Amino acid sequence: MNRNTSLEKLKDSSQVWDLVVIGGGASGLGVAVDAASRGLKTLLVERYDFAKGTSSRSTKLVHGGVRYLAQGDISLVLEALKERGILRNNAPHLFENRKFIIPNYRWWGGTFYTLGLKVYDKMSGELGLGPSEHISKEEVMDFIPNLIEEDLYGGVVYHDGQFDDTRLAINLAQTVEDAGGVVINYMQVTGLKKDEEGIITGVQLEDQIRGAKYEIKTHSVVNATGVFVDDILEMDQSDHEKIVVPSQGVHLVLGKEFLPDEYAIMIPSTSDGRVLFAVPWHEKVILGTTDTKVPNPEIEPKAFEEEVAFILETASNYLVKAPQRKDVLSVFAGLRPLAAVPRKNKEKKQKTKEISRNHKVFVSLSGLITVIGGKWTTYRQMGEDVVNQVAVLSDKLVGKCETEELRVHGASTDMDFTNHWHVYGSDLPQVRALFQENPSWEERLHPDLPYTQAEVIWAARNEMAQTIEDVLARRTRALFLDARVSVEMSKLVADLLSVELGKDSIWVKSQIDVYTELAKNYILD
Repeated sequence: MNRNTSLEKLKDSSQVWDLVVIGGGASGLGVAVDAASRGLKTLLVERYDFAKGTSSRSTKLVHGGVRYLAQGDISLVLEALKERGILRNNAPHLFENRKFIIPNYRWWGGTFYTLGLKVYDKMSGELGLGPSEHISKEEVMDFIPNLIEEDLYGGVVYHDGQFDDTRLAINLAQTVEDAGGVVINYMQVTGLKKDEEGIITGVQLEDQIRGAKYEIKTHSVVNATGVFVDDILEMDQSDHEKIVVPSQGVHLVLGKEFLPDEYAIMIPSTSDGRVLFAVPWHEKVILGTTDTKVPNPEIEPKAFEEEVAFILETASNYLVKAPQRKDVLSVFAGLRPLAAVPRKNKEKKQKTKEISRNHKVFVSLSGLITVIGGKWTTYRQMGEDVVNQVAVLSDKLVGKCETEELRVHGASTDMDFTNHWHVYGSDLPQVRALFQENPSWEERLHPDLPYTQAEVIWAARNEMAQTIEDVLARRTRALFLDARVSVEMSKLVADLLSVELGKDSIWVKSQIDVYTELAKNYILD
């Protein structure tokens, strides 16, 4: 996956694309994979980097939605459980079967949650990850010794999936290219071209790195820009009514000592009715999340003090060794693109946790197709639904969806999940082959994290990384695992990138300054 190669494919202004997808997050990549695998001439453009926004800031879970079951949203649970199983089969190098424990501090909790999770298991069918079971107080404490023992009656173990969100995003971008499509990051849509009847016939693009401008002809355009879909809709129709409510979710990252075993914790009902997870991930622990309505979307949302305080306070109600602000290695916030409440229902003032997590597909009078809502677990189904709509509007015969059995780039079952290398899947031998090209590339970028210099080279050559942030936030996960350490790595990463990308010392200094400022948002003072 090479950006220069992709740019070359834009130079022929006479060619007509079957589909242009705007947005390189979970939904956009799902659409592009589906379209390209059906033989459509597909171009995906992303204003920033792949998964720069919400899609890199998830809880890292591929889940059927236990809480949606409690809310009675059976259809959403069934869809998510099916998609969870499909992702396990199609991207096994990124999917880990994680055991969760729900600790019971009420006498009736064991029976209540065991029965509910048995229903969850049954709904999973052949795609299930393992049976849920009630366990004793002693077993709970064996598995999670940091849990508060007082008033504990026992617990329930259930299974769900875990993954690395941006590694999946990169692999999906590669899958698009494997299927004959084109993907380009740092390419902004600046306008929509229409014919005399107001139907979209193309898009105007501007390269955010080189400044070059392009006009692209296309039969269909999909707006898959997450919390920014209203920006594209306004480009299409200036007086449109906003259709997205951004909801902020915050996560704190802690050291493994707070959850030393491989079991995760799920607290099904916090003081304000939310769900709290504590999940082992890449030798750290992710704690979250929140659900806070925010007025406007931002590409770099910041955690509110009250959100951080809420997570820490809730954790202190369950953990003997309770995390303090000084223990937080990184804090990250993401914005969920929830469907807005229709105008006639606005007087009800729904809370964001009550707004549907289902995805929705809209078609504008201009032919613009917009997808909103959803989550990583159901990205493939979103893609299928959108391309089915493209097929309805297209004069071209579009084949059936192939993605239920389409292996994601890098898919491999022969991976060791005890180290970070598993995320490269079948590409791993090629990554490690760089050690022979330059033995120094086998050295770590920093002693506190496992990433090597070779991974920077690989990211630049094969994963379209253009900046320090691309490498430290999304090709590796350093920024999310330990923000302070990632800053200490930035100079070496910049030096390595500058050689690969042909940049000078001025670029290196600028990159370090920009990244250092960015990382401040991930560090608690």
